[in-house]
Amino acid sequence: MTGYTMLRNGGVGNGGQTCMLRWSNRIRLTWLSFTLFIILVFFPLIAHYYLTTLDEADEAGKRIFGPRAGSELCEVKHVLDLCRIRESVSEELLQLEAKRQELNSEIAKLNLKIEACKKSIENAKQDLLQLKNVISQTEHSYKELMAQNQPKLSLPIRLLPEKDDAGLPPPKVTRGCRLHNCFDYSRCPLTSGFPVYVYDSDQFAFGSYLDPLVKQAFQATVRANVYVTENAAIACLYVVLVGEMQEPTVLRPADLEKQLFSLPHWRTDGHNHVIINLSRKSDTQNLLYNVSTGRAMVAQSTFYAAQYRAGFDLVVSPLVHAMSEPNFMEIPPQVPVKRKYLFTFQGEKIESLRSSLQEARSFEEEMEGDPPADYDDRIIATLKAVQDSKLDQVLVEFTCKNQPKPSLPTEWALCGEREDRLELLKLSTFALIITPGDPHLLISSGCATRLFEALEVGAVPVVLGEQVQLPYHDMLQWNEAALVVPKPRVTEVHFLLRSLSDSDLLAMRRQGRFLWETYFSTADSIFNTVLAMIRTRIQIPAAPIREEVAAEIPHRSGKAAGTDPNMADNGDLDLGPVETEPPYASPKYLRNFTLTVTDCYRGWNSAPGPFHLFPHTPFDPVLPSEAKFLGSGTGFRPIGGGAGGSGKEFQAALGGNVQREQFTVVMLTYEREEVLMNSLERLNGLPYLNKVVVVWNSPKLPSEDLLWPDIGVPIMVVRTEKNSLNNRFLPWNEIETEAILSIDDDAHLRHDEIMFGFRVWREARDRIVGFPGRYHAWDIPHQSWLYNSNYSCELSMVLTGAAFFHKYYAYLYSYVMPQAIRDMVDEYINCEDIAMNFLVSHITRKPPIKVTSRWTFRCPGCPQALSHDDSHFHERHKCINFFVKVYGYMPLLYTQFRVDSVLFKTRLPHDKTKCFKFI
Repeated sequence: MTGYTMLRNGGVGNGGQTCMLRWSNRIRLTWLSFTLFIILVFFPLIAHYYLTTLDEADEAGKRIFGPRAGSELCEVKHVLDLCRIRESVSEELLQLEAKRQELNSEIAKLNLKIEACKKSIENAKQDLLQLKNVISQTEHSYKELMAQNQPKLSLPIRLLPEKDDAGLPPPKVTRGCRLHNCFDYSRCPLTSGFPVYVYDSDQFAFGSYLDPLVKQAFQATVRANVYVTENAAIACLYVVLVGEMQEPTVLRPADLEKQLFSLPHWRTDGHNHVIINLSRKSDTQNLLYNVSTGRAMVAQSTFYAAQYRAGFDLVVSPLVHAMSEPNFMEIPPQVPVKRKYLFTFQGEKIESLRSSLQEARSFEEEMEGDPPADYDDRIIATLKAVQDSKLDQVLVEFTCKNQPKPSLPTEWALCGEREDRLELLKLSTFALIITPGDPHLLISSGCATRLFEALEVGAVPVVLGEQVQLPYHDMLQWNEAALVVPKPRVTEVHFLLRSLSDSDLLAMRRQGRFLWETYFSTADSIFNTVLAMIRTRIQIPAAPIREEVAAEIPHRSGKAAGTDPNMADNGDLDLGPVETEPPYASPKYLRNFTLTVTDCYRGWNSAPGPFHLFPHTPFDPVLPSEAKFLGSGTGFRPIGGGAGGSGKEFQAALGGNVQREQFTVVMLTYEREEVLMNSLERLNGLPYLNKVVVVWNSPKLPSEDLLWPDIGVPIMVVRTEKNSLNNRFLPWNEIETEAILSIDDDAHLRHDEIMFGFRVWREARDRIVGFPGRYHAWDIPHQSWLYNSNYSCELSMVLTGAAFFHKYYAYLYSYVMPQAIRDMVDEYINCEDIAMNFLVSHITRKPPIKVTSRWTFRCPGCPQALSHDDSHFHERHKCINFFVKVYGYMPLLYTQFRVDSVLFKTRLPHDKTKCFKFI
């Protein structure tokens, strides 16, 4: 009890004391915290207030705690030193910046001086190179003149004949007339120009009997002929038209002979005269039969052996289209090769050979020996047997359904009207032509008419009778367009026709179409052919062709070509040494006298054509094989690493005797002056460039203040009569080179590409050589041709917006190609490039050549061209199909290769020489 009480009391006393201590501690902590709070909060506020009050004193210099100026802070020693250092560094930096700017300005001035010096050095180098080239060219010309010892040939001076004839010794018999004894060469010097005087038929009695259509057609073609002269005193040849006569007209041979001998310039024997008797109908009379023509030549469609003088008289085509041009849309196409009938023949024989021989003739004494066998019965039996065998579908009719046309004795008369005969021939692969049974009848108007109609619609003529003299036979190679089979081989004709391959058949059909268009189709072609045959026989060159006289637009030049490297991008093709020479024109008329001797038959029978109907061009016709032949033998390479390999010697050899050659740029433009100027500047310094001819196709003249660039060669701006894309291919007289680079004003070509294209063209002068390729394709669903510009593995066209071609094709395009094609180009303002590709492929039967990998040309910033129009491709589709109808077949040919440099993409050491050639 006592212990418990004591514990309780002790415990109570100690606990109270502890609680007091705890309470006092808490009070001290609270007070301390409060004091610190007062000090930390109120003291800064009071200090801030006090300091702010002091800073607002009126005297700024008595501030104690306010912000001070930098100069005042610098009063402190170490701060003052730092300030001095900063100011000094700042001054030095300013001085250095000023010196840097001064040095930069001096460097810029020196750079300008360096550029000016570089330009001066380049100009001096170019001047030096030009001087070296001039010296080299002068030395080369001097060596050539010394070697030839004669000046270059040019268009000869015209020599005219004397007024009085010296007289010719008379031949023993008139039938013995040949050129050497019946033609007066003294009236036709080589340089005479072949003047022809044509009699006015209306001034003579026989003129009133002439067929009006024949006379009108003849007069029209005479007025347009380049050889016709009104001065009879200087004429080489005299032409008189005596037929065809009107029906019914009875002009006795004696009366006609008397009128011929009374011609003013007949000179007793009619030498240097040609008497023309044109046949418009199949039954035209042999008007000159039993008429003494003296030494005058006779040109007609009907000849007996007794009256025909080989090598002197001329067998001509009948005048079927007197006053009308052939309609190309009505002429059937040349494909497919095989037609419905293998061969056809329609005719009726009015009189047999035996009955005709019973009649008396004026030339009966000329016929010697027994009468020949009459093969007509055998021919009829054989052809009927072929028709009955039904091995091939043929059509032969030996009796006319209606009245047959009048004909000569022993001749197979024509059946039906011309339109009906043409419709049958359009279905015939071959057309049989059976010559008259009388072997002395060499050719008749009926046979010539059958030949004309067969060629017109593409039926290959098969002539039974080797004695026939086909029109112009002494100049034309008829075996390329027709089959001439002796009558005894009539049983083998069927086998012969079936064995002919499709390619040969198509070639004969194409050649026949060419002969018909060139020598048969119109009155112009017939009259021109007669004159051309005579002129070729006496070896007088054709008259110079008419060139388009360039109407130059005055313009100011002198603007230096731009220095932008993009303006004259030389590219990365290393083509070896470049022959940089002043403008040098191609030599002209080097073969103007020898052409009629060396290329006679090839000119008359080749598709480039009417070399003898066509006036003579200043440059030689395209003869690539001869150019290569002449070049291949110009020199040799010595053993041990002689000259060669760089391409220079090879290029010099390409020209043969004309080793130096340049080209002319023809650029068509229409109101795009800025684009044109940029394109011209890109030509600055281009090797081989002779001249630039800008064809200004707009009626609006260039701006008067337009300054044209000076690119080192002449720039000729030509004004055209109308806006036509055909102007691109006009043979301007300012084009003095054979090579033409046709280029659009927005085409971007590097110099190395142009040079390479030109060198390739020199190896293939007869073809188009260019850059952008296109091809044609057959649209099976629509059964028509399409134009395609997509990338492909083959091509058939090279666009003339960037292509080389021979100037000879410019003459053909403008003067020989059918006018219907040029009219369509004007109608659509399109397709002129397709037309040129058609023409060249038709002539050469070769595809164009594409060089480099270029397919299109982009012109950033250029105005929109015609090719961007949606209708552009639709029009080109139509053009291709129309051109095919005009030509009668598709002349374009595919090719699957292009030409690049020999070392294209070949890595070689820099010390190795590079060259080029076909791959």
